Amino acid sequence: MIPRNRPVINEADIAARAGVPLPTWNRRDAPAFRERVPSLLPDSRHRLYDLEQAEAYLAGRPIPPLPEGEHPEDLLTAKETAAVLGITPSTVQAYATQGHLSPGTTRYSTRLWPRHEVLDRRDNAPGRGKGGGRRAGEPQGPRKQHAYEDDPRLATAAQALAAAAAGTPKSRIATELADLHGHTPRTWERLLTTAAALHSPTDDDDPS
Repeated sequence: MIPRNRPVINEADIAARAGVPLPTWNRRDAPAFRERVPSLLPDSRHRLYDLEQAEAYLAGRPIPPLPEGEHPEDLLTAKETAAVLGITPSTVQAYATQGHLSPGTTRYSTRLWPRHEVLDRRDNAPGRGKGGGRRAGEPQGPRKQHAYEDDPRLATAAQALAAAAAGTPKSRIATELADLHGHTPRTWERLLTTAAALHSPTDDDDPS
């Protein structure tokens, strides 16, 4: 998490500011720096640091503390966003691609989402209570063929059905999906039912 959308810096730019080549920084200077200045994204392969803290370290000043507590302008990683929404990081990426979330913002090749947007998506998901679905005065738009049209979880449900052994109860598959991806088993049962209906043979599929 990047607290309050503060400016950040990566180690390549820190090395440049220190006036040393990056390989030298990694070998000689990085271990001591990392002990004093924590990475803002410890679960990411991209090490990003608070700019003010990094500048203080390079200048030999005391490291200022980061702001505490949650803030609407905090920037969350895909993993952190997934934890708030109860989905997987890959589903977060799918939501951003398909318009269920904004594309987010990028800091040094890491995509992030403002906390206020993530909380709004969680609390006002389409069809979930006040704020869900179409706002008053908005055109209704094309009617969906089914409730889960364009929902990336539908593909996950279809894959689970295809991989399950013949005769496996749908409730068991739904429970396993809920454990893996979040949401309730009941939601996954509905997704499985929809996926089964969409992929069931029709009269047009009969070669006779």
